[in-house]
Amino acid sequence: MMSIVQSSQHDTEHDRSEASLVEQARRGGEDAIRLLIKANNQRLFRVAWGVVRNDAEAEDVVQETYVRAFTHLDGFLGTARFSTWLTRIALNDAIGRVRKRRTMTDLEALDDAGIADPGLASHLPLSLNPLPADSEVDRTEMRTLLEHAISELPEVFRLVFIMRDIEGLSVAETAQHLDLKPETVKTRLHRARRALRLALSEQLSGAITDILPFDGARCDNMADKVVARLCTNGVIQQPKA
Repeated sequence: MMSIVQSSQHDTEHDRSEASLVEQARRGGEDAIRLLIKANNQRLFRVAWGVVRNDAEAEDVVQETYVRAFTHLDGFLGTARFSTWLTRIALNDAIGRVRKRRTMTDLEALDDAGIADPGLASHLPLSLNPLPADSEVDRTEMRTLLEHAISELPEVFRLVFIMRDIEGLSVAETAQHLDLKPETVKTRLHRARRALRLALSEQLSGAITDILPFDGARCDNMADKVVARLCTNGVIQQPKA
């Protein structure tokens, strides 16, 4: 287990590495931009999906986030981690898209209401009943089952659940990324877990970290798309022949 000192050293090294890449990106360094994209792809995709609940639109949010960020790096002041800055850009974009489709429920009112109604479980799919121990459900089916259940959560709980239980961020990190108080993160996570029926989450714990994958060729393709647009915008200078 990593000690507090080791964890602190790891965070410091990460911050230095990230800061170095950001400085290279400011100068139009393609390699640095690609590394930053690949380091943040999965988290941004999961956060965007947590709002729009659609793979294609979530991917579009991620791409627009990168283009906006790398085109306006002068707006990054370094007061928070670059990954946190990106997350907030993605959240604002995703929320803006949802607002265009419908009038969003006031987040604070929704949070205050919470999941006080014990009958909420009845609104979740019947297929969420705990599976028998000897069930041979395919891993893909389990992932689909969980993704559907998560998509049914109220947005404020869904985002916290994704950041904490899927991305594996700490309470402090989640609070920073979502601009919340740590106590609020804890409360929303508790309510999200209860709505998802913790027993089911425990039974399918082996599949939980595979939810909403954004890696491999898909990850590389995102970097290619963003770099191509940044070259067109003049952010990245192509070497002269």
